[in-house]
Amino acid sequence: MLIHGATGGIGSFAVQWAHAIGAIVITTASTDDGTDIARQLGADTAINYRSTDFVAATLDATDGRGVDAILDVVGADYLDRNLHCLADDGHLVTISGRRGSPTLDLSLLLARRASVSATLLNPRPLDQKAAIIDGVRRDVVPLLESRAITPLVHAEIPMHDAAKAHAMLESGGVVGRVVLTTAKSQ
Repeated sequence: MLIHGATGGIGSFAVQWAHAIGAIVITTASTDDGTDIARQLGADTAINYRSTDFVAATLDATDGRGVDAILDVVGADYLDRNLHCLADDGHLVTISGRRGSPTLDLSLLLARRASVSATLLNPRPLDQKAAIIDGVRRDVVPLLESRAITPLVHAEIPMHDAAKAHAMLESGGVVGRVVLTTAKSQ
């Protein structure tokens, strides 16, 4: 499995989850420190995408086969490169990131018998959200309770300093989540 954004809130969770369920985990990060953190979280291969072509590194790590699944939080900019990382019958899931109008190489998608899906949680009907929550209770909560997955919190910032939290996120270097707190939660 290829997971983009290893040190972000979603990526750091996904790396731990994939490792916990026995997947071979390949991930990307923007710095060498980020790749070190990714390996500590359970990644088998961590790629600094700023200094290394993640497509070539992914194919190298899989002996040219590609990956069965990709979790993409980057979006439009990565669509074509992600398709080149997929193995036959692979699946790309885009859940966030920059939107746009990238070109989809339909010939490559068809040749690989691959599939692409994009999804968000917010616009789903309540019954779908409830089913997702049930799945999280069943499949993820036990991993949290056993500490196989430990959510990373970079900082806790009081709600009245939300601008500081945004600045922190925009500056980069955040590992995990930045949590806004209220007076009651402090």
